[in-house]
Amino acid sequence: MAWLDGLKKVVFVTGAARGQGRSHAIRLAEEGADIIAVDLCADIESVRPFYQGATPEDLQETVRQVKALDRRIVSAQADVRDRDALQSVVDDGVAQLGRLDAVVANAGIFTFGDETHRLPEQTWQDIIDVNMTGVWHSVSAATQAIIDGGNGGSVTIISSLAGFKGLPNVAAYTVAKHGIVGLMKVLANELGPHRIRVNTIHPNAIETDMIINPATFKLFRPDLDAPTKDDAAPGFAGMNPMNVPFIPSIAVSNAVPFLTSDEAEYVSGAMLPVDAASAQK
Repeated sequence: MAWLDGLKKVVFVTGAARGQGRSHAIRLAEEGADIIAVDLCADIESVRPFYQGATPEDLQETVRQVKALDRRIVSAQADVRDRDALQSVVDDGVAQLGRLDAVVANAGIFTFGDETHRLPEQTWQDIIDVNMTGVWHSVSAATQAIIDGGNGGSVTIISSLAGFKGLPNVAAYTVAKHGIVGLMKVLANELGPHRIRVNTIHPNAIETDMIINPATFKLFRPDLDAPTKDDAAPGFAGMNPMNVPFIPSIAVSNAVPFLTSDEAEYVSGAMLPVDAASAQK
């Protein structure tokens, strides 16, 4: 993206070990940004039946790929449910890299399948704690450093199609993804005087471990004992008018440098879908 003219910023990215988070970190590094990367790198018990969490080795691969682009990166294992831990990561990253300009609050988990009145208490709590409170922690841990820099900045929060629509049997996730839209709108007003812009991105069916797993395939093909990706693809494709089953992470990541850059100087309070128009169906 030559029009960005080099994204010489330091960006804090959560959930950076793999999937969208790694893709965002690498895409930003390609444009010249240095990265503060954090990930839990462990399983969460209520999510385990659906897919496994990232590993420390995954986070190190993100570090390797960012360094291969000749950019600096500070990484740490930390839980977005622990605000003090995130503050420590941010403080260390700022000490090493000299500044902080932006946040990409990406970390999130996904489960599904229970009617809302049957949803296990722990499942609800885990998703709210990670997907909504964790976003608040991530932004609150980073905001003062961005303000202190005096250069303005940006906060990009990764929401979901579920931030637009009421998806059945996905209550906790849908509530959390709606909740962070509300947080974004408040922050856009609060941080605007500091020239800090706040926006959400709304992906759908992104081709990561969160979606590409047997449990999710089964959601779309309950008639099969062991459905494959190909079996589930028509069901996913039917969610959008472009008939695309799975969207690559890079499609979301290509929006991140723009929202992080000075080219988006007056873009704040926006809800940007990257969903092949799923929200319109």
